Amino acid sequence: MKFYVKRRKTPQIIIVSLIDIFAILLIFFIVTTTFKTAQSQLSINLPEAKTANQGTNNQEPLVLAITPDEKLYLGDKQLAGVDELASELKAHQEKSPNQPVAMSASKEVSFGFLVQVLDALKQAGIKNLPAFTQPKDSK
Repeated sequence: MKFYVKRRKTPQIIIVSLIDIFAILLIFFIVTTTFKTAQSQLSINLPEAKTANQGTNNQEPLVLAITPDEKLYLGDKQLAGVDELASELKAHQEKSPNQPVAMSASKEVSFGFLVQVLDALKQAGIKNLPAFTQPKDSK
């Protein structure tokens, strides 16, 4: 009696299809990373006029006023421009670090100018900036 012994076939990995998959993945990652662009980030939390309430701070804030023709006033002093604002705020923070700063801007001020002012405030180290609002007229 003769028994037939099957020869074991050694396992093989088909590499051609794996190379194709890796090549497609490589092309995909190269293409997707070239379309990625850095976008600037600006976080603005605007208060609702309906829920605005009186501040609880006992100290009188230093008011940054912006007129409709985009002139800046820090307290009673008129500033030459946005560039002077950051240096004036830094000097004010060194004199009286506990006095809060609040902003009062006209609604006709352009958004671009307001972003420049907020950027100057960030450079000066002002983190919490309340804004003056008036309640909505109920008709």
